Amino acid sequence: MQYTPINIRLQTKSRLLEIEFDDAVFTLPCEYLRVHSPSAEVQGHGPGQEVLQVGKEEVNIVAIEPVGNYAVRLIYSDSHNSGLYSWDYLHELGLERQQKWRDYLDRLQSAGHTRTPQVNDHYLV
Repeated sequence: MQYTPINIRLQTKSRLLEIEFDDAVFTLPCEYLRVHSPSAEVQGHGPGQEVLQVGKEEVNIVAIEPVGNYAVRLIYSDSHNSGLYSWDYLHELGLERQQKWRDYLDRLQSAGHTRTPQVNDHYLV
């Protein structure tokens, strides 16, 4: 299925991106979006080549650039800007947020990293 957002709203103080689709509204923390960037820098160039992102707890989105009618480029405060987030991928990140976040935390722990809890962590569970 192809999804198109009705509204996208960045809440810079709370570091949250709210995305409204016909069937759901997702409030996604910038950290979550950053560590799941669809860029090759994060995803690698094939299965098993993912690069674990650490220290992104305080990252924020500083700009949102539309890309055609199918995606946005999110520009982050850590200068990351190479991921194109398709509408379908953003919808998937919203639907699968809890499982994807748990998998990320498990990967961090397995690699011997911890993250500093943030005020908006309640949005991640």
